[in-house]
Amino acid sequence: MTTYISILRGINVSGHRPIKMDALRKLYENLGFTNIATYVQSGNVVFTTKDGSTAELEHKIAQQIEKDFGYEVPVIVLPADKLKQIVENNPFLDDNSKDKTYLHVTFLSSAPGKYDLKAIEAKKQDGEEIHIADNAVYLYCPKGYGKSKLSNSFLEAKLKVTATTRNWKTTNELLRISQEITQA
Repeated sequence: MTTYISILRGINVSGHRPIKMDALRKLYENLGFTNIATYVQSGNVVFTTKDGSTAELEHKIAQQIEKDFGYEVPVIVLPADKLKQIVENNPFLDDNSKDKTYLHVTFLSSAPGKYDLKAIEAKKQDGEEIHIADNAVYLYCPKGYGKSKLSNSFLEAKLKVTATTRNWKTTNELLRISQEITQA
């Protein structure tokens, strides 16, 4: 059995695309997944399964959400060890001058192809920093993510990949939950 984290984009935001977490857990259960745990209302699900690639799991989950709830929801699935790697590779962690509450990770569905880094960096506001990796974009937004121009939609458009953003606390909590499930 492998432990996976699935991160849904754009559910339960300002009343749009509502999905209750108990209904989401039931959906995952009906797909045959086990050890299902959700975290907050924004579509973070940790689960185990023995079959399928991440692309197959993403498709399977997204297809079932559309069938059960009637709308398309982008889904990014990554194995627990990949999430651990993303957390450990955050380039801003060693800088003690950075308040960790302003760190965010934009998870990418795949490695971005060719992109214009200067055009992306031109959107940075005072004090913001960005680092783009193959499977994640690391953001430091000292005035708050809600005020940043480096939004999820902007990064998706510039990098030409599906993406979804989580704050550093949520990212670490998903890692903690996945490690608990793996060790159980």
